[in-house]
Amino acid sequence: MSAEISAPESARPPLPLLVAFAGGALSLALLLGALGFQYLGGYPPCEICHWQRWPHIASAIVGLGGWGLMQARVLDRKWDTGVAWIVVLCLAVSGAIGVYHSGIELHLWAGPQACTGPRFEFNGTIDFNARVVMCDIAAWRLFGISMAGYNAMISLLAAALGALALIRRRN
Repeated sequence: MSAEISAPESARPPLPLLVAFAGGALSLALLLGALGFQYLGGYPPCEICHWQRWPHIASAIVGLGGWGLMQARVLDRKWDTGVAWIVVLCLAVSGAIGVYHSGIELHLWAGPQACTGPRFEFNGTIDFNARVVMCDIAAWRLFGISMAGYNAMISLLAAALGALALIRRRN
């Protein structure tokens, strides 16, 4: 006497909700990885590294928060596609910033003057010699690819897959 229990089709979360959750979870994982490199690995972020984090913060909040609110029925599921597109857009923006940062590290184009080029040192009473993290020098590389490069590849691939899923669902 075994009864197989299966969830009805309507109980399965809709694809946009899964895209929002997956994108938000990926952004959270990338943020935790960056913070691990910063606080556990001793690799302080540069200014552009911080720029890449903001869209991931937004993606994690919107994706995971939207998913949670819709699962709890606090937010109507009619918003699931909009939430998913916001997450995809945030991933794409962080990926684009990652491409920009990688190009600066590879000296393909100039970066902001605040964190590239020669470093100014002053030997006065104010500590102008405090460590300045340069945006044009990759602090860490694996297989020749910097953290900004990995962020660009992962974020843009996730954004493309999420957009493709949402567009295919619509057609």
